[in-house]
Amino acid sequence: MRPLAAVLCGVMRTLVGAHAHWQEPPSSAASIYFANHTSHMDTLAIWAALGPRLRAHTRPVAARDYWDRGALRRHVALRVLNVVFVERHREGHEGDPLAPLAAALEEGSSLILFPEGTRGTGPLPGAFRSGLYNLAVRFPQVRLVPVYLENMHRSMPKGTFVPIPVVCTVRFGAPLARITEETREAFLERARAAVVALA
Repeated sequence: MRPLAAVLCGVMRTLVGAHAHWQEPPSSAASIYFANHTSHMDTLAIWAALGPRLRAHTRPVAARDYWDRGALRRHVALRVLNVVFVERHREGHEGDPLAPLAAALEEGSSLILFPEGTRGTGPLPGAFRSGLYNLAVRFPQVRLVPVYLENMHRSMPKGTFVPIPVVCTVRFGAPLARITEETREAFLERARAAVVALA
């Protein structure tokens, strides 16, 4: 692990614990870890909870407009976390916004994804956007693992910049089953319910 990556994981464990709880044994198979999103530290919490073996081939999905702003933030995103940038704002951007994510999955990487598309204000996730569904259809072999971040909304809620030391847990659920010919709306609601069920 890169030295700064080890430091960041150590800081996360010191501040919030980021303890991992798995419903099923973790697997090194390509996965999309999808979670509720309430804090700037959510990505690091999941990344730290995965442990070195899984973390080595897991790439967080990050909004370019936030993580590609400023030299330090960009360095952490690209050189430490090895993020996949996604464009949240489509104005002036052509092509498939999921292309970088699809490329990462094709290379065998796993992804950390927040299907709401932005941070929420409460402990439970809001409606999921269609990106998770589109990736699930394109990559039927990839495991879809729901994740619930407990207490992260209390440690560093939206609008704050200094974390409050609160014990947080990262709960990994069983992979989401695939249902043939499931509609997008039904899939997204079922995926959201899988995260909520871990609360």
